[in-house]
Parts: sequence; structure tokens; C-alpha cells
Amino acid sequence: MGRKKRQKNYLDLVPERAKQIIWETDEDGMVVLQVENTGVFNRIAQKVFGRPKYTNVHMDKYGSFLWPLIDGKKTVMELAELEKEAFGEEAEPLYPRIVKYFQIVESYHFIRFKN
Repeated sequence: MGRKKRQKNYLDLVPERAKQIIWETDEDGMVVLQVENTGVFNRIAQKVFGRPKYTNVHMDKYGSFLWPLIDGKKTVMELAELEKEAFGEEAEPLYPRIVKYFQIVESYHFIRFKN
């Protein structure tokens, strides 16, 4: 019999922001991540086509609320509870939304999970 692949339970994971990500809040209080465009092709594009060295990634109000709270200590479940306290019913569907958020920011290497 084959082995079953265990699925991640995102709610139990502890996210940690990537050290190379620079971030700030804009005048509306939304988080903007500055991601450095590295690699050979990006360097060529920067020199030849005038592409920027950094790309700005603008988060929505839910991501902007969560980003500063990602400290490498709180689980996704704890972060979800804080978002629920802050936004109430407006945050629903809370768990599918927050899991998707963490899947996306992990896929772009903006965060990693400690466990």
C-alpha cells in the first residue's frame, strides 16, 4: 500500500517574515512590501529596459492588519482570532481566507513556517 501524503494544517503553523523583505505602511495605513528583483534576467531588464530594482506589493486591509503581527511566535490560528476580533463578521469566511493568504505569501517567499 502507498503512503498517504499528510496535508499541512495551516492553522497550527507559525509564520515568520522573510528577513530580506522591506516593508512600510502607506498614507492609508496599508502595508507595502518592497521585493528586490534579483537574478541575471532582472539585472538585464533593469539596465536595458529601465525596470525598477524593487517591486512594490500592496496588501489589502486584511493582509495589512496581519503582516505586522507575524512575529515567528503566533500560530495562524492565533492570528486568525486577532483578525476576527478586529473585523468581526466582515472577516468571514475567516479560516479559508486566512489560509489562502498564508499560502500566497508563502509561495512568493515573503514568509516561511517555522514548524
